[in-house]
Amino acid sequence: MSENNNPELLDDGMDFETPRHTGKTLGRLWRSVSDQYKRLAVVLVSVILYTLLSIAAPVYSAYIIDLLWDGIKAAFTEGAAFRITWEYGGRDIFFLLLIYLATALFYTLQSYLMSSFAEKLSLRLRTEISLKLSRLPLSFFDRTKTGAILSRTVNDLDKMAEALQTGMLKLFTAAGMVVGSLIMMFRFSVVLTLIFLVFTGLALFFTNLFSAKTLKYAIQRQQCVSNVTAQVEEAYSGRVIIKAFNQEDNSSKAMHKANEELAAATRKSEFMINAINPAIRLVNRFGQVLIAVFAGKMLLDGTLTVGVFQAFFQYVNQASEPLTEVAYMVNSMQSALASLERIYDMLDEEEDSPDPACPAVIEQAKGAVTFQNVRFGYTPEQVLMQDISFHVKPGQKIAIVGSTGAGKTTLINLLMRFYEVNSGSILLDGTDTRQLSRANLRGNFGMVLQDTWLFGGTIAENIAYSRPNASREEIVAAAKSARVDFFVRTMSHGYDTVLSNDAENISVGQRQLLTIARVFLCDPAVIILDEATSSVDTRTEMEIGKAMKALMKGRTSFVIAHRLSTIVDADLILFMQNGNIIEQGDHQTLLQAKGAYAELYYSQFQ
Repeated sequence: MSENNNPELLDDGMDFETPRHTGKTLGRLWRSVSDQYKRLAVVLVSVILYTLLSIAAPVYSAYIIDLLWDGIKAAFTEGAAFRITWEYGGRDIFFLLLIYLATALFYTLQSYLMSSFAEKLSLRLRTEISLKLSRLPLSFFDRTKTGAILSRTVNDLDKMAEALQTGMLKLFTAAGMVVGSLIMMFRFSVVLTLIFLVFTGLALFFTNLFSAKTLKYAIQRQQCVSNVTAQVEEAYSGRVIIKAFNQEDNSSKAMHKANEELAAATRKSEFMINAINPAIRLVNRFGQVLIAVFAGKMLLDGTLTVGVFQAFFQYVNQASEPLTEVAYMVNSMQSALASLERIYDMLDEEEDSPDPACPAVIEQAKGAVTFQNVRFGYTPEQVLMQDISFHVKPGQKIAIVGSTGAGKTTLINLLMRFYEVNSGSILLDGTDTRQLSRANLRGNFGMVLQDTWLFGGTIAENIAYSRPNASREEIVAAAKSARVDFFVRTMSHGYDTVLSNDAENISVGQRQLLTIARVFLCDPAVIILDEATSSVDTRTEMEIGKAMKALMKGRTSFVIAHRLSTIVDADLILFMQNGNIIEQGDHQTLLQAKGAYAELYYSQFQ
């Protein structure tokens, strides 16, 4: 069913974004991890202890080095051998080792907990998305590109998990490390710390400068990747047409052009990414050299000890690395929040109206269908159907005809409750379909669409899709009724033949026959055929017609057809135009009326 009168499709957007509502998204994230509050508390304590120990280690190492240095000078003055004993230096070195081991332990603990935290959150959101997709109306899928949905469920979730696993943890530890290191550096030397801050400011300036260009080239590269992907998909799906019209060279040129643009964009992007770190490190090294010169003079003047000298440089390294990475961390977190925001946007999409709390139940429908003053529009401003009314008795054959876009498929969608009517009602055996659960309603219908859909699996599994618990005998009987048994038995593994991607190892007509066999198997009360025989040859169509006539006996059937010769025996023909039924009646009645149906009928047989 392909008629689409819906609003324009949504784009899936670019990856490099910032969230529209950061606070709201963070609040929603906090509620999403409500089952992991204890884990986060342990991570927070671990981060605090890791930061404190990392700050304490250089101070304690300064004490040990000064202690050992004093011992070395005393031994040299006395001409004695310098020794480290447990009481003198050994106990302190062992304690420093314990500090480093505890630091490594807390780092490993927080990394492990954040890794499983991100995966648990990703699993929860993926599950929510999966359940959400089953509750969304067809209107959502009509206006949303398939790529956008896939991007939310795969790319956005992966980006979010990666950022939470690494970026958020680094951001927390970096903040504590920078603040703690700067405090200790100011305690040791204000002058040396100010020199450090000046060069760090220069490094951050160049980081922001490079980051802007890096982001620009990264966006260009992303666009080029999309172009290449589109070219590959187009060349694959249209390979027969390309060959038929001798367009291989043009297709190849377009692909080469897209690849060259991608290569150029990648070179620029990779150069900026690989050039930024050496450039920033060069600025930092100049600062460290200047600090070393001033610290060396202070060391010679006796205003700085050897232990403090090395401790200060430890703090320089502990503060400079996080500061230069903070811009990337912030960008990563912003991008992750933007991804998370898009996920929440999809989870907040309006769902199908809920089923009644105590729904009516129709176990075996007789097949009486009534449309009473049905009014429907995809949007309040775009009303398609004004006042649709007709009645179908059980076992009747109803043909729906009209030009493309007349509303034929929309009528069927309303019957199946893929969309809800704006006003009026649709009755099945006298019961308003809104009083039934959707599962109960659709369990009384069988559909054969013009666009066949088969999944990767055996032929038997594809036929049994309408009744998964059907026996092999029932599957074979349905296949025989659909005139599909013969060609199945010619396959290498018969009913156990595995269909490849999009079932390309069988013909289009054979795919259609398999979807028809599904309907035979589920044996519904009401059958819907949307140009069900449009993809088969005339002989096969005649065979299917015989089987369909037997299947329709005693059952209500709705047939959407363009070839009027196939529906001349219909009990009721609905001629639709611009969403409304302008003529209805049987074949002879409509011919005698000499209206739109008669004009269309005679035009096909002139």
